Amino acid sequence: MEVVLGKGIFLVATPGLRDPNFRQTVILLCEHGPEGALGVVVNRPTEISITEVLPKIPVLEGQAHVVYSGGPVQRNHLLIVYCAMEEPEDTHHVFDGVYVGGNTLALEQILKAPTPTDQFKAFIGYSGWAPGQLENEMETGSWVMVPADTVSMFEGEQTRLWANILRSLDPSYDMYADMPLDPNLN
Repeated sequence: MEVVLGKGIFLVATPGLRDPNFRQTVILLCEHGPEGALGVVVNRPTEISITEVLPKIPVLEGQAHVVYSGGPVQRNHLLIVYCAMEEPEDTHHVFDGVYVGGNTLALEQILKAPTPTDQFKAFIGYSGWAPGQLENEMETGSWVMVPADTVSMFEGEQTRLWANILRSLDPSYDMYADMPLDPNLN
């Protein structure tokens, strides 16, 4: 199946991508168009809990959710990616039942009355590309595109996501899947 560059896909960093902001990352592409592109790194959890970022929301108290490092742009900005049956208010559709936004009211609603499929991830910062920049990076082989899916996005050990996707692409990537984040440790 051919994957087309656009929102709702995962950008998987190729083993040769050395930029420390994106080395061994999987990015959910949330927006893509003539103005550029925006996505969030889905496989870099931080040690920061959601309650530290949003201390004034009582329903979050005691929640074990961590915040992810979404990318190097606006690291003081919080984005939330939701998986929900109905589109939460003030969000944008990304792919099948997945939405992105910064509306904490929607987050509160999901936590107060969740359905079995409601999930979320919170991101500090995001990854952004100027017009044509991502296309240039695709041409240089920095990224591989795969369809995004909710299981990869919200379940499993996220720190292994890059290696797991890499292994699923082609056996020739197997030797790279376990390489350290810092190439100097090789």
